[in-house]
Amino acid sequence: MTVQVQRRGAVTTIVLDRPDAMNAVNAALAEELLQAVQTASEDESRAVVLTGAGRAFCSGADLKGGGITLGEDNLPDLGKGLRDGIHPVIEGIRTMPKPVVASVNGPAVGVGLSFALACDLVIAAESAYFLLAFVNIGLAPDGGSSFLLPERIGFTRAAEMALLGERIPAERALDWGLVNQVVPDSELTPTADALADKLAAGPTRSYAASKRQLNAWQFARLAEQLELEASLQSELGRSPDFFEGVTAFVEKRPANFSGS
Repeated sequence: MTVQVQRRGAVTTIVLDRPDAMNAVNAALAEELLQAVQTASEDESRAVVLTGAGRAFCSGADLKGGGITLGEDNLPDLGKGLRDGIHPVIEGIRTMPKPVVASVNGPAVGVGLSFALACDLVIAAESAYFLLAFVNIGLAPDGGSSFLLPERIGFTRAAEMALLGERIPAERALDWGLVNQVVPDSELTPTADALADKLAAGPTRSYAASKRQLNAWQFARLAEQLELEASLQSELGRSPDFFEGVTAFVEKRPANFSGS
């Protein structure tokens, strides 16, 4: 199992559980996470926490172990992987009729950042950082991050994250409005649990209505943007720069992009 689901009173906690891979997303994790999100949406819990096992929240797609979907021609088909595995998770979190808290215990990178941003409230440990790493391997943002990110922090800062691919430490993320709260690492779990307990004791239907209102105003074009991301990523996933970016990542060296 790559995803653990825990129940504590009226709170369901979903744990990404590939700690040795820093909870990088492969096909199995994407499938199990979708199942967990769908179950949590329908179970009797009244609040949900999403977090990661070990020292990472989620380090993005697993470029070494099953995180790249291949097409019938044995070339990368990144759009299919997004449509089948990632988009339903993002939409499932956003449309879940109960509040979802991201408890970010470490790096939230690439699609891991998308998972956090899809949640309603984000609590981060002081050691956490946030990173749109796509540009570093010749790709563009996906997982809804091209939509979710500017809605939280505005165009200027979203463009900085997308184009520069640099880490945003937790304190800066708080200053930018990317997260709701930053706490010492040792206080993250009790803080997130306390917030989830407070939400679970509140008016569930009110929370569901608030989410519908916010979705209608802020995220009415989310599905359209997800499809745009998938289409563009399909093209980029077959580019020389993507192959060079992944090779450089695996070989732990700077990429030599040709612009093609």
